[in-house]
Amino acid sequence: MAIEAVPAIGGDALVQKNRIQVSNTKKPLFFYINLAKRYMQQHDEVQLSALGMAITTVVTIAEILKNNGLATEKTVLISSVGVKDENKGRMIQKAKIEIVLVKSEKFDRLIAANNNKAADAAAADDNKQEQTAPAADEKKGHAVAN
Repeated sequence: MAIEAVPAIGGDALVQKNRIQVSNTKKPLFFYINLAKRYMQQHDEVQLSALGMAITTVVTIAEILKNNGLATEKTVLISSVGVKDENKGRMIQKAKIEIVLVKSEKFDRLIAANNNKAADAAAADDNKQEQTAPAADEKKGHAVAN
């Protein structure tokens, strides 16, 4: 399953740009978490969808976002869908889940704080590299111009 905008349930012509179809084999867990954060920033909510074995991944993503105070649950829909088995050529039923999460009241504040921490860490790393570069040159016997 690839991540893409897909038509809404029921064959509606509207394209949902905030829907993530999750696979438990294609991408790492935190890819989906970061994508869900970005979708909530852009659309105020995100719809996570999965079939079969990927359902546990969707539930984990939703719980991480909720436990970190970034999202609240709007709806959870469970169903089964008919999927053609590639090996046997017959239709089989697969479990399906759709979880819609909305931004929490403190979402923007938490994201801003996280971005500030990342910027501070990057600046500290740059300063550390600048301070250690002349010392490394001196150890190698190179003259350092001040």
